[in-house]
Amino acid sequence: MAKLCIYIISGMSGAGKSQALKVFEDFGFVCVDNMPVQMFPDFIDICLKNQGKYKNVAMSVDARAGEYLTSFKMFLKILRKKEIDYKVIFFNASDSVLLRRYSETRRRHPLGKSVSDAIKLEKKIIDSIFSVADEVIDTSVLTIGELKKAISIVAGIQQSDKQYLNISVISFGYKYGVPNDADIVYDVRFITNPNYVYELKFKTGKDKAVRQYIEKQKEFKNFFNLFSKLIETTLTGYIKEGKSYLTIAIGCTGGYHRSVFTSEKLVSFLKGKKYRVKLNHRDILQGR
Repeated sequence: MAKLCIYIISGMSGAGKSQALKVFEDFGFVCVDNMPVQMFPDFIDICLKNQGKYKNVAMSVDARAGEYLTSFKMFLKILRKKEIDYKVIFFNASDSVLLRRYSETRRRHPLGKSVSDAIKLEKKIIDSIFSVADEVIDTSVLTIGELKKAISIVAGIQQSDKQYLNISVISFGYKYGVPNDADIVYDVRFITNPNYVYELKFKTGKDKAVRQYIEKQKEFKNFFNLFSKLIETTLTGYIKEGKSYLTIAIGCTGGYHRSVFTSEKLVSFLKGKKYRVKLNHRDILQGR
């Protein structure tokens, strides 16, 4: 059984702690936000007793803990005594960037003061964490994609850029509605419909005869060459921008033939490019 590993996330409000916790969650960590410091020891005992579930844990602590932060170093001693691997990661940003971010989001600072005064006070409150940080990540000029990369390096997570993105491909029928969670929707109803060929009508895009019927169409071959290249180019941009999940929906009239085959072919193409892809034929059984 792998040894329990704890990542403790802290830093200045507005420096990206919450976003960092989401990144850890995307990497498969159990994440806990702003748990009271006095509850840390009991939580660690729970993790030790259930290491199958709590193998990798990320937990945040910040200035909202107030006076209880005085016991933070004692908590680290407990981790060392229990021989638990841990790393304290502190997220920081310049004062001017923090001020700008609060101005843009118009959010109230957690300490309830003017932002400039709160920043000064917060630095004093969390100095006890900053002083023992194993890593300090300055997010002043980082994009979300760069933040993910920095966290993966600090956490020792070995992933290619393509593995940061979880792709879902959905085939669907327009008569049943467009999937609500789709980021990219493409209509393949321009392809000659196998539904009007009697021997193909009750087959699907997973059947060899339907695949051959569609692939013989010159329009489809030209389309898929362009479509696959367009998707590949788009994915590169999404990864750079730090997107974690992407849903591509491909639709035809009923969701049996053309969308099913095109989705199958796209998934095969993306897997060949080493992307992580899941496939769902949403409407393949509708009306059958």
